[in-house]
Amino acid sequence: MIFLNRILTTSFLVAAVIGLSFGGASIVLAGDEDAVTPGQRAAILKTFRDEVTPFLKAYCTECHGDKNQKKGDVSFASVFGRPGAGEFRRQWQSTLVNVKDHSMPPEDAAKQPADEERRKFVEWIPKVKYLNPKDPGAFVIRRLNKTEYGNTLRDLLGVDPSVARELPDEVPGEGYLNTLSPLQTEQYLLIANEALNRALGPGDGPATDRWKQLFGAPPASGADPRAAAKNAARSLTRSAYRRPATDEEIEVLLSVFDLARENKLDHPASLRLMLKAILVSPQFLFITPAKEPPANQSIAPLDDYQLASRLSYFLWSTMPDAELSALADRGKLNDPAILRAQVKRMLLDKRSQALFDGFGAQWLGISGLREKRFDPAKFPEMTPALRTAMYDEARLFFDSIIRENRGILDFINGDHTFVNESLAKIYGLQEKISGPQMRRVRIKDANRGGILSMPATLAMTSFPERTSPVKRGAWVLEQLLGEHIPPAPPNVPALEKQDKNKIANLTLRQRTELHRTNSVCANCHKIMDPIGFGLENFDAIGRWRVKDESGGDIDARGELPGGKKFSSPKELKAIIAGRKDDLARNLAEKLLAYALCRQLEGYDQIVVDRLLENLGKDDDRMQTLITEVVTSYPFTHRRIK
Repeated sequence: MIFLNRILTTSFLVAAVIGLSFGGASIVLAGDEDAVTPGQRAAILKTFRDEVTPFLKAYCTECHGDKNQKKGDVSFASVFGRPGAGEFRRQWQSTLVNVKDHSMPPEDAAKQPADEERRKFVEWIPKVKYLNPKDPGAFVIRRLNKTEYGNTLRDLLGVDPSVARELPDEVPGEGYLNTLSPLQTEQYLLIANEALNRALGPGDGPATDRWKQLFGAPPASGADPRAAAKNAARSLTRSAYRRPATDEEIEVLLSVFDLARENKLDHPASLRLMLKAILVSPQFLFITPAKEPPANQSIAPLDDYQLASRLSYFLWSTMPDAELSALADRGKLNDPAILRAQVKRMLLDKRSQALFDGFGAQWLGISGLREKRFDPAKFPEMTPALRTAMYDEARLFFDSIIRENRGILDFINGDHTFVNESLAKIYGLQEKISGPQMRRVRIKDANRGGILSMPATLAMTSFPERTSPVKRGAWVLEQLLGEHIPPAPPNVPALEKQDKNKIANLTLRQRTELHRTNSVCANCHKIMDPIGFGLENFDAIGRWRVKDESGGDIDARGELPGGKKFSSPKELKAIIAGRKDDLARNLAEKLLAYALCRQLEGYDQIVVDRLLENLGKDDDRMQTLITEVVTSYPFTHRRIK
């Protein structure tokens, strides 16, 4: 058996990788027309040369000119040659905000643009995306992540997803690693062994229902065992590869079956080894296309099988179910009406909770809540059970907004949440709630409700021993409003490094404001800090308070650019909700990037614009947002070359 395992980890994998080729098929290119004409694109580029470039050189490049002049991690050195490049997307967005609200150029700059110059510059930036040709973006044949791999083993073999627990966690982000190291290959082989032992038992031929479901009935006496193995391989790979296997792929599997028989393994043991080969094959570990379009095409729609997989792993983090697979077999999924109906069906299925674990928790920044350290002397309440309840509250709240098809603003203004006994104490709820079971409750306190005041997000934006107005302000700006906050400059001391004599009688707010007197820090902190101050009534684990850690009174007042003032979390929430367009765009961008498993590029911004137009026509409802992502051009198409 050791010899055969080595065969699986070397020659089989090599053969399988080589076998990743697919028959051609004629596919009709579909999709929307380009957003602008060539003449319009030329006019946008001319304005960049004639007006935007002089503006940048006059007012920006002295501080943001090249790698040696890159304050705030911003440089325009490469922009002049290719202003529409996707990697500059966030830079243009933050530049728009800063120039529009007069944060840039800074007040102490030698020169300031005239109002007309500033207006033209601000009006041009949203047009930069139109410099990009129509393009679904880089196509990724990606590997299943840890969660997807465990869930797929569950649905294929009926085993607990925890069988994949030994795999390393994926790095959070919008993309996926697509390499397979020798160590990972060994891990997959060990997991395959464990999964088969759990599904079929440790023996080579138990007559279980699962065995019959996977391999079919044993071959009759006198029948060709290899023909039976071929039938089993066809059936297994249709589910495991999420598409019909090619003849070449089936022959590779049969070579494993033949090798097992040559080494004196009986028929059941040989089938089991063939299934193990499937579980460590690239076709199982990666989402691969069923067909390769003609070489003369540069862009093509996804084939139905790949579209089914992309949809299923996006919403469920697992393989397509029988209904999706049947639609793919019939070539129906590229019908927009059918695709929309499937999205609605899948969102009402309990498996759609995976969308929170894969996307929602990352968006809210609470994925690491269970491991985050808190000072046990100050916060003995932060037990594993309470951490789980905090995470589950966010998950159930996110799921309720999707299932009930609520609007995006309900993430800010939500009038309900989910608590158990321990979490109800954090909220200070007076009604009797006992036991560990999560239940839905109505939020009556206007300062509460929504993700801004949720214990999970408040805890993750705090330090182990205290709150952090800076972290909370940055979280709101980046995670909710989509603004870019540059990293802190070097050699700026943390609050804990301040002169203790100077700060002895200061509140946390006063200490933070003292920190802002550093001119290097002022521009970012004047926006971040007020937002964080507005949430200071919540301590590091989300409890309401009127005094901070130093014993000083909480001052939740603040003013944001544009003169918008607030004095409580309730009023701050209203201001954030007033930026609905920013909230919607940011959530749409993050969700699209997650669905595509890559960062957004230039043309994607045109896609987002159209998506938001359709979203606004339906009161910004979450099911509409998800459906628009699934039916979008980059989700349903791929770049060939």
